[in-house]
Amino acid sequence: MSNYRKISEYIYLAISFISIFEYFFGNNSSEKSNIFLILAVFSFAMFLFRRHYRIKFKNRRK
Repeated sequence: MSNYRKISEYIYLAISFISIFEYFFGNNSSEKSNIFLILAVFSFAMFLFRRHYRIKFKNRRK
């Protein structure tokens, strides 16, 4: 189960990087670009949130 949590963190991080790349280098309209920016921020926040709680629960077990 712990391995799944680590993998899901990095999936959120990958989504964030892909969205940032698409925001800056994609040929999209301004409305679509804003959606990519919001998705990037949300994905990075989820990465930090899940990482924080995984470490917190790991330290609690010790």
